[in-house]
Amino acid sequence: MPSKRPHSQALNRRRLVLLIGLLALCYPILRFLGFKVPRQTRLVEIKSALGPRGYFLGPDFILFEDEQGPWAVSRTCTHLGCKINHREKEGFLECPCHQSRFSIQGEVIQGPAKRPLPRFKVEKIGDADGYIVTI
Repeated sequence: MPSKRPHSQALNRRRLVLLIGLLALCYPILRFLGFKVPRQTRLVEIKSALGPRGYFLGPDFILFEDEQGPWAVSRTCTHLGCKINHREKEGFLECPCHQSRFSIQGEVIQGPAKRPLPRFKVEKIGDADGYIVTI
């Protein structure tokens, strides 16, 4: 009667090779999911003055200015990442996806968003020549 041991050992070897192969394939995926690329800062120059109560709608931020000075908030909603719109007549910022509302300072007025909008550093160029926004 033939022994089943050589067949069993070959099967165990195949399973081991398959397991090692799967682990080797999973490692780069798991490494990718856990790796975060550090963000590089960008400087965006706005070459026009806003004036009192003025604003500038950029692709990544909204720049405001009042008597106390300029500030910029992100246009990316903290709920799901949709682009925020400025509702000028109503005086607030609104997400078109789920109607989260934010003050022009970036504070949450109405959910579902829980976190305020990120603010960006703004420097004024000269007296009224323009602005530099650090994103």
